[in-house]
Amino acid sequence: MILFSRIYSNSSLSLLIFLSASAWGLYWVPLRTIEQAGMAGSWSIVLVNACPLIVLFPLLAQNLKGLKVHPVPMTCAGFMIGAAFTLYANSLVETTVIRATLLFYLSPIWSTILGVIWLSECLTKARIVSIFVAIVGLFLLLLDLNNLESPKLNIGDLFGFLSGIFWAIGAVIINRWPNAPTLPLTTIVYVATTIISILFAIFIYQDSIPDIDIIKDSFFIAAVWSIIILLPCFWIIFRVSQLLFPGRVGILMMSEVIVAIVSATILVPNETMLFSQWLGAGAILLAGVIEVLFGYNKRENIPE
Repeated sequence: MILFSRIYSNSSLSLLIFLSASAWGLYWVPLRTIEQAGMAGSWSIVLVNACPLIVLFPLLAQNLKGLKVHPVPMTCAGFMIGAAFTLYANSLVETTVIRATLLFYLSPIWSTILGVIWLSECLTKARIVSIFVAIVGLFLLLLDLNNLESPKLNIGDLFGFLSGIFWAIGAVIINRWPNAPTLPLTTIVYVATTIISILFAIFIYQDSIPDIDIIKDSFFIAAVWSIIILLPCFWIIFRVSQLLFPGRVGILMMSEVIVAIVSATILVPNETMLFSQWLGAGAILLAGVIEVLFGYNKRENIPE
């Protein structure tokens, strides 16, 4: 980690995390592409998240000592983040891309609440404001003001909401044990995501296992996106987050929201929102900005 920080300047690391988060803003593309090719959406999530294990297992086999560093917290964090990935991916399939992404990005608020309860962090005025703004944004985003008697909510909205909570739990655990090695944790995350996604496909959606021909036809798309694009970006985000100032990381990672919104608006024009819902989206983003810029005591963090 020290060598990594010496090779790259703060500006370079900032650019890396900005681009990596932006790539994750396109996470929905392979999921929906594979679904449109004939595979059930629940199994497309399994395929996309299982592919990285082809690379991760051999790498981990050469560094098994890493599993001995904080094994219990690392496993707990990995499964919490794996659950978050599963819920978020199912949300992207079940509801609109914009709503799923914004509901997930309530996670800084849940992290704040968990940090105050578990890590004894200060509940500052800025944090109270950010929580209030986020709650207002949540209601505006989910409520259809033109049809209050029959709100258009679905299971995907619930999955998106829960994904942010599970991500926050995982993030707080990592914050508590920051020396957890990247490779074992990443492997556990993808193993957990694959297992939980399979359980979702079988027991919640009750979708039959895809035919081998559909798996073969979809494998190339899944492998390119998950192994070549998303896996390195996940590793970069995790690694750089340990090096840069948390406020900067939080702001830069919002590029994921921007890319998700812009790409969905262009590629899926039928996924529209009301003006009030766009106000809710803006409020959620504003809450995140308030939290990462003003919500904590900078003296508690390692300076850049």
